[in-house]
Amino acid sequence: MTPDPPSSETVRVDWDLLRTTADEMAAHAYAPYSGLRVGAAGLCSDGRIVRGCNVENASYGVTLCAECGLVSDLAASGGGRLVALSVTAGDGRPLAPCGRCRQLLVEHGDPTFLLDAGRDASPVTLSALLPGAFDSEELALRRDRP
Repeated sequence: MTPDPPSSETVRVDWDLLRTTADEMAAHAYAPYSGLRVGAAGLCSDGRIVRGCNVENASYGVTLCAECGLVSDLAASGGGRLVALSVTAGDGRPLAPCGRCRQLLVEHGDPTFLLDAGRDASPVTLSALLPGAFDSEELALRRDRP
């Protein structure tokens, strides 16, 4: 039997490092339309930090959020589980992920996945921001089977 992978309850989160990394990523964002440069930094259960920034385009609707880039970095660097995330606009203050990104993040974390709420606030769980979320296990349970 293999041990459970570390979760946000067992991994020490350096929020200052995540915020700083998110701020650095925001500086690399491509945001000529909104002017809102967003960076994201996530801590993986194995201690790696993955990163992303928003990338806009003229059609607006298919803009890539920073969290999308972060999940791509997670997959490209070997996968794993996210345990904590900081998203900023380059000013060190947190931004909440949009609904689409919350769903994307729930697939790559666990119910205790922590989101930065700022220097003077306790982190919040993704499940608090996305109650009743469905994931691949839920889909498998409800999928029609021949």
